[in-house]
Amino acid sequence: MTTIETPAGSASPWRFCLAPMMQKTDRHFRYLVRLISPRMRLYTEMINTGAIIHGDHERFLSFAPRESPVALQLGGSEPGELARAALIASRWGYDEINLNCGCPSDRVQAGAFGAVLMREPSKVAACLTALRDSVPDDVVVSVKCRLGVDELYSYDYFANFIGVLVDAGCRVFHVHARKAWLKGLSPRENREVPPLEYAWVYRIKREFPHVEIVVNGGITSPAGARAHLDYVDGVMLGRQAYDDPYRLIEIEHALFDDSVKYNVPTRFDIIEQYLDYVADERQRGTYLKHMTRHLLSFFQGQPGARSWRRTLSTEATSVTAGVAVVKGAMAELRRAVAVGPH
Repeated sequence: MTTIETPAGSASPWRFCLAPMMQKTDRHFRYLVRLISPRMRLYTEMINTGAIIHGDHERFLSFAPRESPVALQLGGSEPGELARAALIASRWGYDEINLNCGCPSDRVQAGAFGAVLMREPSKVAACLTALRDSVPDDVVVSVKCRLGVDELYSYDYFANFIGVLVDAGCRVFHVHARKAWLKGLSPRENREVPPLEYAWVYRIKREFPHVEIVVNGGITSPAGARAHLDYVDGVMLGRQAYDDPYRLIEIEHALFDDSVKYNVPTRFDIIEQYLDYVADERQRGTYLKHMTRHLLSFFQGQPGARSWRRTLSTEATSVTAGVAVVKGAMAELRRAVAVGPH
């Protein structure tokens, strides 16, 4: 079992985390986020064990060295399959394997994993043991969960769930501070309708002080993110990070109490750096649209944002489209910025 120790006075490695998001946190978006936020801990979208065991490892597991630290989120409920998938993934250099116990989508439910696992803490414990036994000691095994599921929703149930997993050796938990309804709500509604109960997450940290607790859900501002750190070890941002990635600069500075003044990169600076990555990926055969889809909201609220979205949505879809498309869109933006606030 790995012992996780944070030196006195230093920040937790999980102080600032990017939430796993299906069809969002692929390697291209993670690279973009790393350009914006050098200290954010990055998480893949959930990948099920079958895709890793039987699928294309390069497609599902490759990532750029610059992304580190980066964690792989696994979807699955069979200890043996989870162990096989984790062993394969650890050879690719992931710093952490995260077990999904919080996703409420119909597809995940059909596979009997995700939020369904909150009904079976002993099964999750067995999965964690298998994961831990399959990877090197320096690879962290963690859990992302909800407060409860359907009728299994009380603080006592949540605390028992966490306690069983702590007894199984888990020392890092990412908690979406809502319950999940497996029937009747869509995945989007499950991110918005069940009420947030941050107090439950704070209390679980008090009861398990030597465990890393990261809170997720409804965090949208630097001040709001910073306030959580009075009670837990870290915060995890999802949709806010995807919809307005540039604001991660402001949130990161708030979380790490930055007092040293330095030049903050502009949106254009970041896109220029991202274009070097895009050019390399195009040479490897990656279609431009797979990389530019993450840029559509990057200039949200800025002069020329509509033109930016329109250009990328139309011209980047061609299989032959390259960096010139993005450079052209940037030139239009610069003209718009010249006559309006940036």
